[in-house]
Amino acid sequence: MKLLSEAAVRQYREQGYYAPVRVLSSAEAGALRRSLEDYEAGAGILAGPLRHKSHLLFTWLADLVRHPRILDAVEDVIGPNILCWGSSFFIKEPRNPGFVSWHQDSTYWGLDPADVITAWIAFSDSTAANGAMRVIPGTHTMDQIAHRDTFRPENLLSRGQEIEVDVDEKQAVMLELQAGEMSLHHVRLIHGSDPNPSDARRIGFAIRYIPTTVRQVAGTHDSATLVRGVDDYGHFEPEQRPDADLSPTALAHHAAVTGAHAAILMRQTGKSMRA
Repeated sequence: MKLLSEAAVRQYREQGYYAPVRVLSSAEAGALRRSLEDYEAGAGILAGPLRHKSHLLFTWLADLVRHPRILDAVEDVIGPNILCWGSSFFIKEPRNPGFVSWHQDSTYWGLDPADVITAWIAFSDSTAANGAMRVIPGTHTMDQIAHRDTFRPENLLSRGQEIEVDVDEKQAVMLELQAGEMSLHHVRLIHGSDPNPSDARRIGFAIRYIPTTVRQVAGTHDSATLVRGVDDYGHFEPEQRPDADLSPTALAHHAAVTGAHAAILMRQTGKSMRA
């Protein structure tokens, strides 16, 4: 074990999640939030494709997806050879109707086998008052469940997808996090979150990690970043670390990578990634 206890790993395997895990100090989380909000002060709220695979645009996020404490916890679950397949900001502004419907992450990702873990890093406190994530324990053992696309503008998911079966919300567990803590959840776990009616901004950064054995089966072109160990399989094209924040090279590489990624996520919809 590198970071998680045996009990923590057992809970993840049996329940499909574990939280909280302290990976950053409050000061470190505050510095990340300032980096984000310094960018937004000049360019506006981070939106559209810039919300996704953001570790290919900003050096401080490239460092975060490689953070030793995050990777130590991830390694305890999926082993030592780790790819970062994706990252996304999930930001809920104060008094905003934005929400995340009940869903499984695996629905449109095309990753096989479903050995995928999300590290959800809190840049701000994430609480019941501002729309923290809720999970349905044990549902990661289910097969892929049918979803319907809604494309509702208030839904933060790419297709507004929601699960087609009734969810017993009495079974839900809320994963409240302090800034600098993270939760871990399995790609099949049913989860979602409510709007933020509070005066406090809720900022989360979700990092999707996979072992190098996982393949992309829904598209012909996909890429990932090797963040620990070795890749003896080569299922994904290697990604470039940004040489500087939003440099021309980084922007061009990010556009190419997210374009291919969007083609997988939005296949058969005739739509592009939403702003």
